[in-house]
Amino acid sequence: MPTIKPVSDLKNYSDVLQDVSFGAPVYLTKNGRGCYAIVDIAEQEEYEKAKAALRLMCELDKGRKSGEEQGFLSPDDIREHFRKKKNG
Repeated sequence: MPTIKPVSDLKNYSDVLQDVSFGAPVYLTKNGRGCYAIVDIAEQEEYEKAKAALRLMCELDKGRKSGEEQGFLSPDDIREHFRKKKNG
């Protein structure tokens, strides 16, 4: 069950922070509507890593689709590309 509190409870922020733990954020409401979330920093870091992994997976999928549609480059083509880039 999520912990939901009015934002006005932040007047006693130490009480609110005691309820925050990994996997158990505290959701704050303003005028009866969800407005903010307080999460454990380790959980936030894990979320950022997951977002980065998802972005990478999307880019890799785009590359795979491009290769299937337009053809893949050979290892020699790739070496030549980077030789040109290095020299010029």
